[in-house]
Amino acid sequence: MNNGNKMRELCIEKVTLNIGVGKAGELLENAKTLLERLSGCKAVSTRARTRLPAFKIQKGEPIGAKATLRGAAAVEDFLKKAFEAKNKRVSATSIDRDGNFSFGIAEYIELPGAKYDPKIGIIGFDVSVTMRRRGGLRISKRKRGRTKMPSCQRISSEETSKYISERFGVLVE
Repeated sequence: MNNGNKMRELCIEKVTLNIGVGKAGELLENAKTLLERLSGCKAVSTRARTRLPAFKIQKGEPIGAKATLRGAAAVEDFLKKAFEAKNKRVSATSIDRDGNFSFGIAEYIELPGAKYDPKIGIIGFDVSVTMRRRGGLRISKRKRGRTKMPSCQRISSEETSKYISERFGVLVE
C-alpha cells in the first residue's frame, strides 16, 4: 500500500495508560504506583475538566492517573503483553476514524509477568494507542505555517487493523 515510500509507513507514536478512580486519596496513589510499575515511566494525576455534582466531583480535582510510553522498544514490549492479556483480539469498533485505537484490561494481573500486590488490590486500566505516519504530521502541529493534514496522510481504520494484525498477530473482529 505504501509503494516503497518510507514517509507513508505507519508507526506508533505513543501508548497512554489510564486509570480513573473518581477521587483523590489512597486509591489514586495506588493507581499511580501501579502505572509506574507496569510502564516504567512516571505517572501523573489527571484532573476533572468539569464539575459533576452527582458524583461529588469538583472541577480541577484529581480523579485519575496516566502514564505515557514513547520509543519503539518500550511501546512494542508493552503492547505485546497487553495483547496477550486480551487473547490477541481487538474489536473493530475500538479503532477510530483517525486510526487510533483503545482497549481496556479488566485486571492488571492478566498481564504476563504482573504480580498481585495486596496493597494495590485489583485495578483495571485503559490502553490508548496513537498512530501516525512517518512524515506529514508536523505540518498540523508546528507553530509557524501550520496547515491542515492532507487526506493522503490520514490513517484509516482499515490500515490500522492491517498494521496491528501483521505486526502483533492480533485478530481484529
